[in-house]
Amino acid sequence: MNRLSPIGLCVVLSVLSTQGWAQTVVPMKGQNSQQTQLDINECNSIAASSTSTTSTPSGGRIKGAAAGAAAGATAAQVRGNQHDEIYDRVDDNTKQDYRQNRAKQTAAAGAVVGGSRQRQERRAQDKTNASTTSTAYTSCLQGKGYQVNP
Repeated sequence: MNRLSPIGLCVVLSVLSTQGWAQTVVPMKGQNSQQTQLDINECNSIAASSTSTTSTPSGGRIKGAAAGAAAGATAAQVRGNQHDEIYDRVDDNTKQDYRQNRAKQTAAAGAVVGGSRQRQERRAQDKTNASTTSTAYTSCLQGKGYQVNP
């Protein structure tokens, strides 16, 4: 049975741990392969920690539902006021039920819209984090005397 040597295993793990940075690193100051690997690992750690403190957007669905409920109740009242002659003849419980139903419907729509906005914000944040991480990684290696090619 074929087994990986410890060196082969290290190479495989180092390739897998680069987290998608498919860049060529060329030593410019005569660094040996061991020093190069140490520097790459250190720069990976620095780059990974550069985005660990950013916050992610949250509460989009709840905010959307709350805004939707308020809008729905207000719209129901406005709509009722547009039809004063009919609306005045309806008892208060029916009016309240109508406003609550409209608020529920628009709250559900608001939750969907809020969730969509939250996902868009999260994708934008992920893209920014990836760019920041890549820049930190490249800058670190260049500071240690390497040429980094995409």
